[in-house]
Amino acid sequence: MIIVGSVILSRSRKKRLEQGHPWVYKSEIESVEGEPAAGSLVQVLDHRRRFLATGYYNPASQITVRAVSFVMLEKMDTAFFVERFQECLKHRERFVHENAYRFVYGEADFLPGLIVDRFGEVLVVQLLTLGMDLCRDAIVEALVTVLQPVGIYERSDVSIREMEGLEQVKGPLYGNPPRHVTVTENGLKIKVDIEQGQKTGYFFDQRENRASIKPLMTGWGARSGIELQEIPDEEGGTRRVPVNRKGKEVTFPYWDGATVLECFSHTGSFTLHACQYGAKKVTCLDISEHAIESAKSNVELNGFEDRVEFVVADAFDYLRSQVKGLAERSNRAAAGSEAKTDTSVPMTAGGGRTWDVVILDPPAFAKTRGAVKGACRGYKDINLHGMKLVNEGGYLVTASCSYHMRPDLFLETIQEAAVDAGKILRLVEWRAAGKDHPQILGVDEGHYLKFAVFEVRSKNF
Repeated sequence: MIIVGSVILSRSRKKRLEQGHPWVYKSEIESVEGEPAAGSLVQVLDHRRRFLATGYYNPASQITVRAVSFVMLEKMDTAFFVERFQECLKHRERFVHENAYRFVYGEADFLPGLIVDRFGEVLVVQLLTLGMDLCRDAIVEALVTVLQPVGIYERSDVSIREMEGLEQVKGPLYGNPPRHVTVTENGLKIKVDIEQGQKTGYFFDQRENRASIKPLMTGWGARSGIELQEIPDEEGGTRRVPVNRKGKEVTFPYWDGATVLECFSHTGSFTLHACQYGAKKVTCLDISEHAIESAKSNVELNGFEDRVEFVVADAFDYLRSQVKGLAERSNRAAAGSEAKTDTSVPMTAGGGRTWDVVILDPPAFAKTRGAVKGACRGYKDINLHGMKLVNEGGYLVTASCSYHMRPDLFLETIQEAAVDAGKILRLVEWRAAGKDHPQILGVDEGHYLKFAVFEVRSKNF
């Protein structure tokens, strides 16, 4: 790909390029000089014809130019990609000490339109734009040079390509990549389906967030009346062991662990971390049978089968049914022995379970600006019902990966849910995407992930 033309920007445009944002919208362009073909490189000039950036051009897209360099660049060839990939590798090796991570994160790695996820010796590539699609061969050659993978698989089966005038495609690009790859995350084994899994098969952006739940997973034994006590041993000394209210030793190793509900589990990544950090029992829920089968496989791979139950259900329906059952159970208990209440009759709602920790990690509810209003309703609904199912003093772990759901709006929506639920939330932790998903200051589109941990209390203290 060689530079063949110039794009001159209008005087009245916003100064995004000067602030490091790589996108140039069609409405910001005053004129185009030369005859650049779709996908070719152009130089971007301001209205005074001062050079701003080099980018690739697509007149069919509302984002007409995507900058790849803020200096003059003659071509995007294999050598260009090798240099950029070496920088990507240097960053990941500094911050991620495992064999799986997001290797190229589009704009944040100065390669807009390109995503590469590394699963050990297998790479998964997404070519999201025409400019990157035309560089397919150079990208593959450069990846082989820098990472020496055994296989590269393409997952460009995403609708955003259609906005670039491209078809959705998937399939092997290099070598013979296997469908399933096992990698490690925070010491856990994860089996990933790179062909049929969501997006590239796994979501690396929550790596550090999943590790952050560790303090929530233990410290719950006292609620069950279990305490550590000194008891005599066979040699005339004492040993410190957990003892229940009846004075009997508790032999279950996870007696101090939390009960956990993970909704929208996908491959069960939060479930795995909960078990690794000492959870007593985890309910792993997803609407997709394929996702639950993947989660089961990962749970078995790590030896956690005895502590995990799996549910295939719609999270909204499941949460509502549990809250409804909880309310019915509470009403029946309050009615006591009144003649009008026959407690021998089975409850109509079912459910009524609660957990020490409820984890909500849904897919994006707002993929466009126009979907924000509906997304707010969705986020409020799941968080309202989720926090109602948290035991007193327990924790709500909740996330949003919708860029258009801005952080302040997300927190405002959760606060509204708390008011309606009669709960007081104490924010314990607020996080974003992990270190393999860096963010360019000024490129708000990269600031998509919100992750929060709240302590949940009722107004009874």
